[in-house]
Amino acid sequence: MKDGLTAQATGEAPHEDGAPSPSVPPPLAAARLGGRNVRTLHLLRNLSLLLFLAFSLGVFIPLPQIILLRWRDPKTTAFIEARQAHLRALGRSDAIDRRPVGLGQVAPALVRAVLAAEDARFFEHHGIDWEAVSSARQWNQAHARSRRRRLHGASTLTQQLAKNLWLTGERTWWRKGREGIDALALDLLVPKARILEIYLSAIELGETTYGCEAASRALFGVSASRLSASQAARLAALIPRPVWYRAHPEAWERRAELIAQRMESQPVPAGLTNTRALESPK
Repeated sequence: MKDGLTAQATGEAPHEDGAPSPSVPPPLAAARLGGRNVRTLHLLRNLSLLLFLAFSLGVFIPLPQIILLRWRDPKTTAFIEARQAHLRALGRSDAIDRRPVGLGQVAPALVRAVLAAEDARFFEHHGIDWEAVSSARQWNQAHARSRRRRLHGASTLTQQLAKNLWLTGERTWWRKGREGIDALALDLLVPKARILEIYLSAIELGETTYGCEAASRALFGVSASRLSASQAARLAALIPRPVWYRAHPEAWERRAELIAQRMESQPVPAGLTNTRALESPK
């Protein structure tokens, strides 16, 4: 009992056997408290980093939408919605003619024409054609002082699709950076044939005409599967400025002739327009 009273007098808690428990030295207690605070700060920092990465992925890379593209056609695109808003602002109808079709319902000539016109190395790069980027930079630098110069671009079909689906047409490094990141993710997660299929059913080919099926019927009165080589070249020649080319038929024809010449040497994987090509892994 004396030991317990002594413990109470000294402020120490007694053991079960009545012996006083040793007190924790103040420096050791402070060290333990400081260790817990450091661990808590590290945990909060890591959680903040994870939240930031998740937010960044959601903003810059629309992963859920990209993954769904493997099986589901997009209902619309950012470019179509922007065009509809513009038409409504002018007091006009915002009706859009777009008829998505499978790659097996597209004439091989049109596939060859589009590749020859826009992305000859589509099946060789991984979303961005760095060789084309280098060539375009050299050309633009060499003609920087030309009064009639027109900038050469190097956007792949994958980049164009990413821009059409989720971005805008503004010419900024911010938009171009997002386009490149989305294109790399698209190429990684979606088969090449599927990217090409969606592109052909979403690309602008008239003020209110989107996709090769709607454009084939509007321009030539036939489905995309029945296009001839010359018709395919003319359709591909509208990309990427269909409204301008339709208003300048001579320039349209010159571009179509150039594409027709390139089509002869444009490589296309065997069986590409067969539906089995869409199901094969990358």
